[in-house]
Amino acid sequence: MQEKGNISIHTENIFPIIKKFLYSDHEIFLRELVSNAVDATQKLKQLSGIGEYKGELGELTVEVSFDEKKKTITISDKGIGMTADEIKKYINQIAFSGATEFVEKYKDKGDEQQIIGHFGLGFYSAFMVADKVEINSLSHVDGSEAANWICDGSTEFEIKKGSKKERGTDIILHINEESEEFLNQARLQGILTKYCKFLPIEIKFGQKDESIPDGEDKDGKPQYKTVKKDNIINNPSP
Repeated sequence: MQEKGNISIHTENIFPIIKKFLYSDHEIFLRELVSNAVDATQKLKQLSGIGEYKGELGELTVEVSFDEKKKTITISDKGIGMTADEIKKYINQIAFSGATEFVEKYKDKGDEQQIIGHFGLGFYSAFMVADKVEINSLSHVDGSEAANWICDGSTEFEIKKGSKKERGTDIILHINEESEEFLNQARLQGILTKYCKFLPIEIKFGQKDESIPDGEDKDGKPQYKTVKKDNIINNPSP
């Protein structure tokens, strides 16, 4: 499977609009992409709850990571995933809302208020900070083929067979020179804390040091040692 095509939009000037004027603050891109990842995870939980997905849910944490050398930021989920056809439908047709369609289909079977993300313009906010974006996805549907979508910020995209082995979606942003401020631990931590504190799915961002009890010294004073623990941004069940 390999295909090239054009993203369906009504104006060739949509990308400059997204990059420069859609939001006043470029940090919003991370909120949008994490929201989409949470949305995909909530969809899977909803399908499982009504018996339409019978597989094991496993750990459903959304993970944000970055690589300063490669100049990438990655948002990964273990949610519903997408086939190549779904990527073409939800991603290439700007302003088509996958979440809206999903809620309409399942509105009588669950809590549609839990579906917070919308593909479309929210996803394309990634191009405010990236000069190339990749989607690696594997659908939750048995027998699905992994798909890899790449776009360099023009209206052209490429989609081909992917290599992802586990259900879910990875969004990889290749950060442009003007946005390298986001390739920073403290900067990303601040954004995630600001926007993701109350999301209903755990958001993991690297690890942190934590002190735990480690016996007593010869005088009976408690001792502690430092261990690495997952850095979970939010409490999904406050």
